[in-house]
Amino acid sequence: MKDIIMYSTDWCGDCVRSKAFLDSIRIPFVEVNVDHDDEANAYIQNLQDGARRIPTIVFPDDSFLVEPSDLELHNKLKELGTI
Repeated sequence: MKDIIMYSTDWCGDCVRSKAFLDSIRIPFVEVNVDHDDEANAYIQNLQDGARRIPTIVFPDDSFLVEPSDLELHNKLKELGTI
């Protein structure tokens, strides 16, 4: 199974909140800082038709959420059978 990948930055409050939420329910994820990874930055811009909103969270089924609330993130994980 592929990993959940969170594209984030150090300064993003929504990123901190999403990381804390995933940690609180013990969901493993890989974090990629788009301020330090040009390829990852280009990837999320491609996903978002040129935008760069974070966090962008990509799931094992290749779906993704951009700036999700904790409830949206919870519902997606439930849909995937992760929780």
